[in-house]
Amino acid sequence: MKKLLFLIFALIAFIPMARADKYTLDRDNLPVKAQEMITTYFPKAKISMIKVDKHLLKKTDYDVKLVNGTKIEFNNSGEWTSVDCKKKSVPDELVPKHIRRKVASSYPDATITRITKKSGGHIVGLSDGTELRFSLLGQLKKSSDSLDE
Repeated sequence: MKKLLFLIFALIAFIPMARADKYTLDRDNLPVKAQEMITTYFPKAKISMIKVDKHLLKKTDYDVKLVNGTKIEFNNSGEWTSVDCKKKSVPDELVPKHIRRKVASSYPDATITRITKKSGGHIVGLSDGTELRFSLLGQLKKSSDSLDE
């Protein structure tokens, strides 16, 4: 019976440590690469929250929310994986040239408000609600009329 109780208490104690999220405002909790990205592309923006998301195998993700509503996700090495500027435009320098050109020619009245890096390419959200998927080679793979699909 004592062993069973010990096992139950050990599991209860281990579960929160397995996926411990930490919330902070301190930029020093971010990898240097992530700090530099925020300083370079969002120089005047203030951070409203940083969520440090630790996973089991020492992998850590960082979710940063700026006061202006922009959300930026970083992987454990500090590379951005997603930038969502809500209604504002994503800084041009973050969007590959071929994607900027395709959006400018095919959707001249829209701006890029969201971009996500995936292993197979990029997903781009436009201000008019259109979502575009690009391959690693820059080919437009798929588009949809709504981000909610």
